[in-house]
Amino acid sequence: MRISGVTLFRVSSQLRNVVNGQWTTTHYTVKDRSSDPRWKDVDMARESDVFDVVIVGGGPSGLSAAIRLRQLAEKAQKELRVCVVEKASVIGGHTLSGAVIETRALDELIPNWKELGAPVHQQVTSESIAILTKTGRIPVPVFPGVPLANHGNYIVRLGKVVQWLGEQAEAAGVEVWPEIAASEVLYNEDGSVKGIATNDVGIGKDGAPKDGFARGMEFHAKCTIFAEGCRGHLSKQVLDKFDLRSHAMTYGIGLKELWEIDPAKHRPGYVEHTMGWPLNVDQYGGSFLYHIEDAGQPLVSVGFVVALDYANPNLNPYKEFQKYKTHPSISKQLEGGKRIGYGARALNEGGFQSIPKLHFPGGCLVGCSAGFLNVAKLKGTHSAMKSGMVAAEAIFEELQQKGDDVQTIDPADYDKNVRDTYVVKELKATRNIRPSFNTSLGYIGGLIYSGLFYVFGRGIEPWTLGHGKKDNEKLIPVKDATEIDYPKPDGKLTFDLLTSVSLTGTNHTEDQPAHLTLKNDQVPLDVNLAVFGGPEARFCPAGVYEFVPSEADESKKRLQINAQNCIHCKTCDIKDPHQNINWVTPEGGGGPKYEGM
Repeated sequence: MRISGVTLFRVSSQLRNVVNGQWTTTHYTVKDRSSDPRWKDVDMARESDVFDVVIVGGGPSGLSAAIRLRQLAEKAQKELRVCVVEKASVIGGHTLSGAVIETRALDELIPNWKELGAPVHQQVTSESIAILTKTGRIPVPVFPGVPLANHGNYIVRLGKVVQWLGEQAEAAGVEVWPEIAASEVLYNEDGSVKGIATNDVGIGKDGAPKDGFARGMEFHAKCTIFAEGCRGHLSKQVLDKFDLRSHAMTYGIGLKELWEIDPAKHRPGYVEHTMGWPLNVDQYGGSFLYHIEDAGQPLVSVGFVVALDYANPNLNPYKEFQKYKTHPSISKQLEGGKRIGYGARALNEGGFQSIPKLHFPGGCLVGCSAGFLNVAKLKGTHSAMKSGMVAAEAIFEELQQKGDDVQTIDPADYDKNVRDTYVVKELKATRNIRPSFNTSLGYIGGLIYSGLFYVFGRGIEPWTLGHGKKDNEKLIPVKDATEIDYPKPDGKLTFDLLTSVSLTGTNHTEDQPAHLTLKNDQVPLDVNLAVFGGPEARFCPAGVYEFVPSEADESKKRLQINAQNCIHCKTCDIKDPHQNINWVTPEGGGGPKYEGM
């Protein structure tokens, strides 16, 4: 095969040594341990448990599905065992979003959420949209019909909302299992999904079993809901196995900081979105800045989104974010404040064109696993929750019809039903906004198109624009790319990457195989570094990937994977030029420990 004019070898099933006989990739999902003598006498039997429904992922969609299932079961006076497994150490610990939310799905799911103390209290009071130039800003009118208009919405710390939803799920009788990483999809003999298995623990970095090795556990179910969020490890597998996607997804990376600012500068309820500088006109992306008061703290959520279809391998999304904060209109809001949080997460930008088939024998996809983020509105929580609820209703109805003895169900009605809700109708109406930014006019063309065909026409045009090639295929060779100058961090407004990562609370057991696996250990050097200048060292927002001097020959480089830094954003799994990086789940409880991000 050829990438950008460079002939590549086939990916070999046998990985190559890189330094002093050590493997870069030792994870058992890539390196077969059945032929490894160190595993010869290890007991590989797994215990199992049986549920009616297993839900992978304790975010808004998964928890909403769980709560709705238990509501329906209670109303019908039916026994229904529902379980949620979540890889974070606590529910909400891996949740990161802006976030401004619409409460319409929450109103449906838990109508008395205010009385129950949901952490949803900061209504939007004022807002602005602007195009930034290097030192100035051009205001964009905000009125009903503009996708980013937020009148009636709420600014929240989404991690706290998810934590609260977890409490409601447990109160409803859902078995909620945090710190449990679902690492494998299980299948019945007929090919239908049987459930999931959790990750093995007690494996050394060299891939050998340690004294404390313990096999994962199997969770069997009549239906498994995949609610892992954007680019889920298991969701990706079922999408491929059942050939569910007809059009590729396109993605962005969202980076966020939480600041406690000078009370004199605080405007509770103020929402701001910008596009333009520091990104070039042909690069899709933009910022958000939300003022929220929480427990008396004058907080600002500030973030930057960069579409992952960018072409220049020298682009560094993290540094673009830091540069954005130096704009006069942004810096004046943050100066004198204290940064108290940082994080990053990939997000779906494909919209209506990229929605896959949502069901398959034994399971379904909900929330961002299905791609329900509305990037034009920069919102997905209400859609995620609603999709989980609709899936729950279809699953429960199917269980009722098939009876208690059924082994596996296929919730086909979910796909049809969710397409009749506002979830898909919103996406269809805004389907052409994101791809309209991909012309030579960049965001100028996108704004013109959005004004003509969405603001005034509500997406009734009879055509649907495409996204083009996959994000990883759009990088150009570094020799053809423009260099980008980024200013040094000042430690007050802008910060170096590792200082930022320290705010995430990220940790993984150090002596475990890196969960950032490579299909071929030589591709990073022979392709990524040689052709594209090693873009993984720039697109990762946590400093996981470094090209360092080889210990065997300092004149040469080797790839060092700092897996302990990983904040589970999935960007590497998306943007790696050869799709050679495969993100898999580490031991449960690892990763960031976000506090209300």
